[in-house]
Amino acid sequence: MNNIANRNRYNLVDPFFDDFFNDERNQYGQMMRTDITDHGDHYEMKIELPDVKKEDIHLSLEDGYLTIHASFNHRENEHEHHKVIRRERYSGSYERSFSVGTNVTEADIKAHLENGILTLCIKKPEVKEAPKKYISIE
Repeated sequence: MNNIANRNRYNLVDPFFDDFFNDERNQYGQMMRTDITDHGDHYEMKIELPDVKKEDIHLSLEDGYLTIHASFNHRENEHEHHKVIRRERYSGSYERSFSVGTNVTEADIKAHLENGILTLCIKKPEVKEAPKKYISIE
């Protein structure tokens, strides 16, 4: 009932069409949601990639940045005889980068995809304390 009172009476376009004109970035801005946890000797990243196949995910490490690139294709079952009325599932690609430091190598990163969750284990580089250098007082 509150929706009727709050409606803009000067709006000449039916609100039914609001969804058709929404910006895709707003609808799909929550893709690749990530949880990062510290396990002492390594970090674990869990990244949501629902319906993405292993072969459609590309990981790269360059200049201390780990980049995840994923392609989504939900345009299957399109035929000349069918007309799509509404498409809410995204088709395209997303990319996200995380700073992991320049001491991390490809060998320090293990990746596993299961049930739409990409899990990355990133080994922490060994931190070597620099020896203290003392300055003598004259």
